[in-house]
Amino acid sequence: MTAGRRHSFDELVDLVTRLFRAVDVPEDDARVTASRLVEGDFRGRDGHGLIRVVPYLDRIRAGGLNPRPAMRILHETAVSAQLDADNGLGTVAMTRATELAIGKARESGVAMVGTVRSNHAGAAGLYPGMAAAEGLVGVYCAVANANGLPPWGGTAPILGTNPLAIAVPTADGRPFVLDIATTTASHGAIKVARQEGREMPVGWVVDAAGAPITDPVRADEGYLVPIGGYKGAGLTLAIGLLAGVLNGAAFGRDVVDARADLTTPTNTGQLLVVFRTDVFRPLETVLDDVTRSLSEIRASGSADGRPLRLPGDRAAALEEENRRLGLEVPPPVLAALDTARAELGVG
Repeated sequence: MTAGRRHSFDELVDLVTRLFRAVDVPEDDARVTASRLVEGDFRGRDGHGLIRVVPYLDRIRAGGLNPRPAMRILHETAVSAQLDADNGLGTVAMTRATELAIGKARESGVAMVGTVRSNHAGAAGLYPGMAAAEGLVGVYCAVANANGLPPWGGTAPILGTNPLAIAVPTADGRPFVLDIATTTASHGAIKVARQEGREMPVGWVVDAAGAPITDPVRADEGYLVPIGGYKGAGLTLAIGLLAGVLNGAAFGRDVVDARADLTTPTNTGQLLVVFRTDVFRPLETVLDDVTRSLSEIRASGSADGRPLRLPGDRAAALEEENRRLGLEVPPPVLAALDTARAELGVG
């Protein structure tokens, strides 16, 4: 691949698919994973996109991730299911879980699907976004694949960046998509800062005395900072209970740092809730009202006179631009992909 030019969605998906095929991932699973990761970059979630390809490949090659899992439903009702991902790719597990939840929600109004023995699944907002694209509401949360945050008032970093994402459809095709970590920065964002050679903003990481650490190389020497103080710390705990403990997945001290340990299964837990937008009122009425409400908020006034940017707006604009022009892949990411190509003999 050539640095300094934009790369199309299909070109990137094809390359990443071939890389995963080279480590024995089946074609369909490889393409799903490639699509989810490229979608992350196209939507500006570069900490959870192509930058994750090599770590996923490394875990497969080290034996810590199963390239050919036998995923199965452990328990199922009309409105719920639990998917055993058999230590397979989290992108595949969550895509299947989302499709299952969408189907159940269409029939029953609401559905809840959890995963156990899963892995990192890329950008959180993709999965409720899939529901919103079908006119449904989606709520997603997961246990992060590394800790770094102490409980509020504590000193042991036994909690993670546990993400939360919520997507609500609209009549104009511009869904509301909130996609956040429960810390001010995710491990992926820190990795991007390290690759780009730039300092982290004050407030991302602090040392034991509470002083800021801005060198991303030293990030692991300190603690991640929760959003909103004790409120973010409490939200991290709540997500850990819902996505982790309820599923029988890892939480707290059981979480495996997937960055440092390539061989131990992470047993990641994820939870997706999907419900029909017409559970209370007619669909068209709800979609029109959501669209009107968001439009009013965008136009409610700003310091520079421009419309306010709401959750999901920038991601949608970036995706539209990148689909039209292609994606500018950072040189360090391109170099890592080219190295993987050479090592795996992928042309």
